[in-house]
Amino acid sequence: MNTDNALSKNNDNQIYSQIREILLTARAKAYSAVNFAMVEAYWLIGKQIVEAQAGNERAEYGEYLIKYLSEQMTRDFGKGFTVTNLKYMRQFYNLFPIRHALRDQLAWTHYRQIMKVENETARNFYIDECIKSNWSTRQLERQINTHFYERLLASRDRDAVAAEIQKTAPVPEPKDFIKNPYVLEFLNIKPSPELYEKNLETAIISHLQEFLLEMGRGFSFVARQKRISFDGRDFYIDLVFYHYILKCFVLIDLKMDDLMHQDLGQMQMYVNYYTREMMNGGDNPPIGIILCADKSDAIVRYTLAEDNRQIFASKYKLYLSTEEEFKNEILEIYKLNIENT
Repeated sequence: MNTDNALSKNNDNQIYSQIREILLTARAKAYSAVNFAMVEAYWLIGKQIVEAQAGNERAEYGEYLIKYLSEQMTRDFGKGFTVTNLKYMRQFYNLFPIRHALRDQLAWTHYRQIMKVENETARNFYIDECIKSNWSTRQLERQINTHFYERLLASRDRDAVAAEIQKTAPVPEPKDFIKNPYVLEFLNIKPSPELYEKNLETAIISHLQEFLLEMGRGFSFVARQKRISFDGRDFYIDLVFYHYILKCFVLIDLKMDDLMHQDLGQMQMYVNYYTREMMNGGDNPPIGIILCADKSDAIVRYTLAEDNRQIFASKYKLYLSTEEEFKNEILEIYKLNIENT
């Protein structure tokens, strides 16, 4: 390749990288907007309930109304609108009666935790700290349960209390670092019947830096086609990583076809082997990720134990979502919000 062509290709790659960043940023903003739209929807539902109850002097009407709404909304929109959850929405409006005061950085699960705090000043404190420190719902829950606000007020050494909170933050869980789906369009591979796991694996190794960026924070490459042997038989794990935040090995198996229960069983074997033979002092139990073209949530749910925290199945995409697919992803977020209410 001559110098002009090389410069042109570098320029093309730079343009593509910039466009890719635009799309990924737009997607993140869209997800955030969907989450906040659900927060606003729950606030409006709470407002409707409060105003309807205020307009009827019969004490029993309030309980009747919420039960009636729960039945109708569950019929039309599915689970998530139980009597208890509608009462949470009513409480949400009562605690935050000014709509424009809602913060778009917080999801409904954040607000559910904040509603447990009776003191208004303390609630506002947790809201501000949650946004400033980018607390997850689990982190926020811990700060509230350990009375961070009250201890901060009572302490003469506020910096020490704040430092303690950081040290005792919840231990991260594997599910917090697993994506679904993974978008591997940087591999420049077109889906086809002739595509095999080894082609996908080779492409990932050739684009390892981009793959690590897509996997997210904390992943460090260890090996490909890692051989493990017992009873005279050899098995090969497609990719092995180490996660320096979770402090554990991460085993990845690539599947070009739909996920089957046998695939989960095989990954369980790999995880068991690494647990018993490969863990070092201070390591946490390994986790396994099966990257597959498609998966049945039912197969995953009924194959793995209910308390499973080690094996995950995620879909991969060889291209960025089309508009229709992106709409479906947004609907999935909506369903997840409903299930978490």
